[in-house]
Amino acid sequence: MTTSIISVSHLKKEFRVAQKTGGWLRNFFAPAQKIVGAVNDISFEIPPGELVGYLGPNGAGKSTTIKMLTGILSPTSGDVRVSGRVPWKQRREHVAHIGAVFGQRNTLWWDLPVSSSFDLLRDIYRIPGERYAKNMARFRDLLGLDEFMHTPVRSLSLGQLMRANLAAALVHDPDVLFLDEPTIGLDVVAKERIRQFITQINRERGVTVILTTHDLLDVEKLCDRVMMIDHGKLLFDGALAELQRRFGGERELEVDFAEPVDDASAPGARLIKHEGLRATYRFSREAMSASDLIGVLSARFRIADLSVREPQIEDTIRRIYEQQLLSAPLTPDSA
Repeated sequence: MTTSIISVSHLKKEFRVAQKTGGWLRNFFAPAQKIVGAVNDISFEIPPGELVGYLGPNGAGKSTTIKMLTGILSPTSGDVRVSGRVPWKQRREHVAHIGAVFGQRNTLWWDLPVSSSFDLLRDIYRIPGERYAKNMARFRDLLGLDEFMHTPVRSLSLGQLMRANLAAALVHDPDVLFLDEPTIGLDVVAKERIRQFITQINRERGVTVILTTHDLLDVEKLCDRVMMIDHGKLLFDGALAELQRRFGGERELEVDFAEPVDDASAPGARLIKHEGLRATYRFSREAMSASDLIGVLSARFRIADLSVREPQIEDTIRRIYEQQLLSAPLTPDSA
């Protein structure tokens, strides 16, 4: 059995929030407070080398969880171990073994050239010269850092800044990488370059990655496992494919006929479009499988080509939250 690199048990975080009641004098000297639960009894295990998507709407508790895992916040109750360390108790040792990129927040020195920032990081983390040189050569290659290595950080574009911050988060060979919205605000080309880098580093170095994002294409391209949180509760923890299977809605089958067809209807599927030799069908997983539908059509028509399209992950996640399809915690074993 593989030992978990991240272990979270019954994690809970509450905040005290002041409430205005009565006059200003009472609010100033004896303000009323209410307790707001940000994270409520979350437990999960992550083995080394896994790349996990941590999803949820704004205010769901994602950032609070990440802040406890990185040691920025301490929990109200519960236990967290990252590589055997308690993040908020062993903060100095902990930060030496993790990397973090938080959206558009810069971790480099604003007025210095990028190269000087990396030199400072080398000294801060006490990275041996040979290992530092090897890491930087690899990052320059994968992220194209050479084009702006001597540019002041303040003059970088958003895409360049993100690439530099990713390299900075990994230059000391961390065990775990926390990514909070790593592609926010980037164009399509820059997003794809970041995704390719994350995938490559995860495969080459076995870095464990926790990714929070609202760009669900990040999740679709990077993550095999997803965890979904809402109102501080973990509602789903399992394979992305399993989430799609349960809640993905209708699939599409696009068929190119070898000859003209008058009536392209098929039992068990909805014909949503039929133009010329091409027809598009929608069907639910519960009603029939793709192979069954293909068999029905093949028995009736001569088919030149066909393709099956899965629902977009973005549509699936939207349906889950809008229709409250996960009103109680659900794991792969609870189906």
